[in-house]
Amino acid sequence: MISTIIPLGGVAPSELIVVVAIALLLFGGKKIPELMRGLGTGIREFKQATRDADVNVQTSQAKETGSKVTDITNDTNNNPA
Repeated sequence: MISTIIPLGGVAPSELIVVVAIALLLFGGKKIPELMRGLGTGIREFKQATRDADVNVQTSQAKETGSKVTDITNDTNNNPA
């Protein structure tokens, strides 16, 4: 059931429970939230760096070809056909 909701690449729910139990024993209940916050911050920074790199590549490609780069993510007039 859980494996159909969260695709973890072949990790069974019982294995996931064992990993969580070991993490709880190693770090304790008070340290886990701090570790998860750090993990969340790291993931957020990684995603932002990936987006920035994407924009830099698109901008440099546009400069090389002389075409204009348009950002449609904030376009309020974008009407799907």
